Amino acid sequence: MATNYNVSASNAQTALATNNVLRNTYLLLSMTLLFSAATAGASMALDLPYPGLIITMVGYFGLLFATEKTADSAWGLLFVFLLTGFMGYTLGPIIDIYLKTFSNGGQIVMLALGGTGAIFVGMSGYALASGQRFNQWTGTLFVGILVAFVMSLMAVIFNIPALEMVVSFLFVLLMSGLIVWQTGEIVHGGETNYIRATVTLFVAAFNLFQSLLMLLGLGMGDN
Repeated sequence: MATNYNVSASNAQTALATNNVLRNTYLLLSMTLLFSAATAGASMALDLPYPGLIITMVGYFGLLFATEKTADSAWGLLFVFLLTGFMGYTLGPIIDIYLKTFSNGGQIVMLALGGTGAIFVGMSGYALASGQRFNQWTGTLFVGILVAFVMSLMAVIFNIPALEMVVSFLFVLLMSGLIVWQTGEIVHGGETNYIRATVTLFVAAFNLFQSLLMLLGLGMGDN
């Protein structure tokens, strides 16, 4: 009887900890998305230029490294906002280009935003409803994201629109899988740090939006 009670108490504590991580993750994710949207809007209002590929990469990976190293302390909250704010700043000029280049740029941006939201909610809901952990996807997602990232650099450096479209499609698939994987990790206790979980989900949503923006711009953009 005592053993059964201890097991039940342990299961209850585990479920409570998981619920706390899930709740804190989505709370912080909501806050970072709003902050990132605000910095994107500010960069557009101030007509700030895109910082360039090198500065963007250095800023992103530098802040990502700092966030990872401080995720177990209060400093992690500061760096996660610096990271997401910086990413929002880099996104502002990109959105501005779509709005100014295409006569239907506003429609493209709204469709990309709506598609991102729909995919994020759908993938998260699937992960929660399935009851699976999806840890078998870890290697495939890691290799896939690395390959897609290298391909994206090649598409930008050599200015290959067809490759950009292929990479964008790959990122839509990979980021959708990443959302499912990370949600499953949270639910099944594979991820217990809500700052790290937030960063993963934010990066997935960010790349998903950019990829949909690229696909819609190439597919339905009117000059």
